[in-house]
Amino acid sequence: MKQLFLYISLLPAVAAAQGQWSMDECMDYAASHGAAVEQARWDLAAANADLTEAIGDFFPSVQAQVGAQFNWGRNIDPETNTYNNVTTFNNGYGIYASMMLFDGGQTFNRYRRARVDRQRSRNAVDLKRDDLAISAMMAYVDAVYYLNSMKIADDRLAASRDMLLLTERQEELGMKGRPDVAQARATVADDEYNRVRQENLYTQAMLTLRTSMNLPADMPLEVDSVAPSVTPEPVMDDAEAVYSLAAATNPRALDADMAVRSSRYALRTAKGLYSPTISLSAGISTSYFKTITDGYTAPSFGDQFRNNRGEYVSATITIPLFSGMSRVASVRRASASLHKAESARDEQLRRLHDDIASAVADRQGYAMEILALEAKTDADLEAYTLNRRKFEEGLLSMIDLQISANTYYASRVSLLQKQMLYILKTKLVDYYKGEPLWMSR
Repeated sequence: MKQLFLYISLLPAVAAAQGQWSMDECMDYAASHGAAVEQARWDLAAANADLTEAIGDFFPSVQAQVGAQFNWGRNIDPETNTYNNVTTFNNGYGIYASMMLFDGGQTFNRYRRARVDRQRSRNAVDLKRDDLAISAMMAYVDAVYYLNSMKIADDRLAASRDMLLLTERQEELGMKGRPDVAQARATVADDEYNRVRQENLYTQAMLTLRTSMNLPADMPLEVDSVAPSVTPEPVMDDAEAVYSLAAATNPRALDADMAVRSSRYALRTAKGLYSPTISLSAGISTSYFKTITDGYTAPSFGDQFRNNRGEYVSATITIPLFSGMSRVASVRRASASLHKAESARDEQLRRLHDDIASAVADRQGYAMEILALEAKTDADLEAYTLNRRKFEEGLLSMIDLQISANTYYASRVSLLQKQMLYILKTKLVDYYKGEPLWMSR
């Protein structure tokens, strides 16, 4: 199966030297330079900060306080508790700590939610990279298809011009009439139009590829011009087995599951608001006092710093009784968010299942069509070659030859289209199995 991608996945050294891009190179560039990926990385940075904050909630909070105060005019003597009219200086120091011992699991559930959100943000980066890579892959397949369609149009135009030249000469010899020459010229004109149309479609496909890659306008881009050589193998993948692998590894399935887990932790946090909380506090403080105006000699700073020191330890139990309807509303909102996330997960998994079933069925169908089209193209080529020989011998009309040519070249285009679609669907099926979309440079 790994040989299915051939030229479209890996370029020969000569093609690389000429500046041609392989599919993997385009996908890798798109996944590395997309604006959506950069934004997802910033979301990841914010999620890391939220997780750090949630971890910090487990640790006690510690504060230090220093204060100084001058008092003058009428004030209270702290020693006699009487009024006086002196100028004093007060200086205080303190260290305080508090820690939540129990809050109904709010802190723990916030931490678990932050951890899931960080995992989800990491997965979002991979998801955005895969989305951009898939978009680039589809655009690349279109570009290669139209590039090779141009080559088929060139072959058809060259054959039509040869037939026009032959018909004009046969007219001069009296073997063909004027209507045959007119029909040959009309065929050439139609083929020239088709060639221009294919070139325009190729130009549009290249612009789409540039957009999907976020490639600067001044950077050259040329896709591999070698037509894909695909030999489908009769491999029958079980869609349910592929879905089982994708449900455990695909970024979209993981994102939906982590969204549900995050919402579940949010609901548990909201329910914790109904629970009593137990907190522990402790502190130590001291002070220095000095009277400035009455000549009073206060004890030294060191003596007061030691003698005025005080410590405390306290435990507090807070029981929530009534706070309006805020707690009820918080639980209801969290419950609604959980049900919404579960519904979104089911929908996402259903879509993933449908996408996998479609990709598996399409790949198998394209494989069967390729085998049939290969035989049809060979038969159409043989018929076209024989009819052309008959036309040269004057045994076939120009219209009949045109019908034979249309059938042959249409078969070539259809075969090319099915080959490109087969490669695309094979990539997607392998991706759903958990294999990487592209090989990084």
